[in-house]
Amino acid sequence: MTSMLAEYAAHARNGIDRLIPDKEPRKYLYDLIGDYPRRGGKGFRPGLCIATCKAFGGRLDRVLNMAVSLELFHNAFLIHDDVEDDSYTRRNLPTMHQYNNRGIAINVGDAMNVLSLKPLMMSKGLLGPALTMKLFAEVQQMVMETVEGQAIELGWRKDNVCSLEDEDYLRMILKKTCWYTCIKPVAIGAMIGSNGRVRTSIFNRFGYFMGTAFQIQDDILNLVAEESKYGKEIAGDIMEGKRTLMLIHLLKNCTARERDRISCFLAETHREGGDREAAWVLQCMHKYGSIERARSVAKYMAGAALKEFYSLFSPLPASKDKKFIEDLIIYMINRDY
Repeated sequence: MTSMLAEYAAHARNGIDRLIPDKEPRKYLYDLIGDYPRRGGKGFRPGLCIATCKAFGGRLDRVLNMAVSLELFHNAFLIHDDVEDDSYTRRNLPTMHQYNNRGIAINVGDAMNVLSLKPLMMSKGLLGPALTMKLFAEVQQMVMETVEGQAIELGWRKDNVCSLEDEDYLRMILKKTCWYTCIKPVAIGAMIGSNGRVRTSIFNRFGYFMGTAFQIQDDILNLVAEESKYGKEIAGDIMEGKRTLMLIHLLKNCTARERDRISCFLAETHREGGDREAAWVLQCMHKYGSIERARSVAKYMAGAALKEFYSLFSPLPASKDKKFIEDLIIYMINRDY
């Protein structure tokens, strides 16, 4: 499974390299577009898109442009996320705004978002205008859902909201993560593989369960992973004040004094000495079983995703790509980076 994931991710990254304009300004723009994609990454989004297309009877050459577009959108989001979160590392290297500056990083992310439209337009000759326009609509919804989810999370941090429920987190993750990580990559792949015959809304539940399991596991890894494998600073989510399932659980179960201390820390994240307070918050998460509870939720979501997978994909003939998607669900919650 991991070898297929690497193969499909490589197809998408090679496609990105071919898209980057060979012109000025290289130093401050075009040489930077390939930075994050070339650092690696798991390639879930192009992998899901390509595999679903092939499972539904499609060919790599028909879906590759869309896989490239999704990977470009993803890496543009990462650059902007790193600026918004003031993150220090990404895939074991300094974030773009840390080694360059915030203005240039934002502009590179903007350029990647614009460039991601080109493979969409290139699909018209292969897929025809009608299907291509449907794909544009899918991508437009995907991007809007994602930025709405990001706005919700950023707003919670801005207003130091400390009275959230699990349902609030799950709704935010549906928007911020699930639509562009799982729901639309699967739906787009199925649309191309079936030549537009599949109704895309049937994948919403599957993609929601799968994407939620992925994001919760990612949040857990931010707290407990080996930093060299994970590729980002450990406990960075606590330092940035992100409202994860673990933090929500902790705030609901800790003492009033601990809650006040956590709230004060969240109001002033990234301040001097914040790493010591973040370590204390992490200690509290272990103390109250917040991480183990999140693990159980991730496993439940993965189980729900498997159930949806069997319902949606059982009618399709057996194939390596169909098996790949099934295995990917389990891999998402068992991975250590």
